[in-house]
Amino acid sequence: MAKAPANPKAFPTLALETVLTQRVNGPVCGVDEAGRGPWAGPVSAAAVILNPDDLPPGIDDSKALTEKRRAALEPEIKARAVAWGVGFASVEEIEELNILHATGLAMYRAIEALQVQPVAALVDGNYRFKLPCEIQTVVGGDGLSLSIAAASILAKTARDRLMIELDAQYPGYGFAGHKGYNAPVHQAALKTLGPCPAHRRSWGPIKALLEDA
Repeated sequence: MAKAPANPKAFPTLALETVLTQRVNGPVCGVDEAGRGPWAGPVSAAAVILNPDDLPPGIDDSKALTEKRRAALEPEIKARAVAWGVGFASVEEIEELNILHATGLAMYRAIEALQVQPVAALVDGNYRFKLPCEIQTVVGGDGLSLSIAAASILAKTARDRLMIELDAQYPGYGFAGHKGYNAPVHQAALKTLGPCPAHRRSWGPIKALLEDA
């Protein structure tokens, strides 16, 4: 029996943006974050208002793209978008607010950084953050909405660059490679060196190390 052909991957579109733009009668941005799960470094977010008449080809969920492809798309998105903005929440803010509310703060800052302020935002996920415009949450949004996918790329590339800078500032942990996430080299460095100021000290594994020290 012949196998049924695999379903082709569905790429994000501007369908959600089109409907929401018509409803609110104004600009709509896509918003996404990067870095909620790592043991070290800030959380980042980006907001993007795309120009439907000048879309860079190949925009997709940042997780579905190679590092090289994200790096190539980043300047294309920035050059062709109506507006884009990136925001961060620091390790200190993550510790003070918790990661969920720090993510909302980074998103707020990303929208505030837009040169054109949106009337509404499509936000990846299902949590309704308090943002400076109306929001519509979209579960799996980075695979459905081109604006959210573009934001996911900008948030990821911006955070990756910052983690490379932190690698130079705090050598030995391998931040440039794993970007602060759990990895064998990261675990080994923590056992040898202990946490540095870039680590999220309230995170379980980091907290356990500090308690054992």
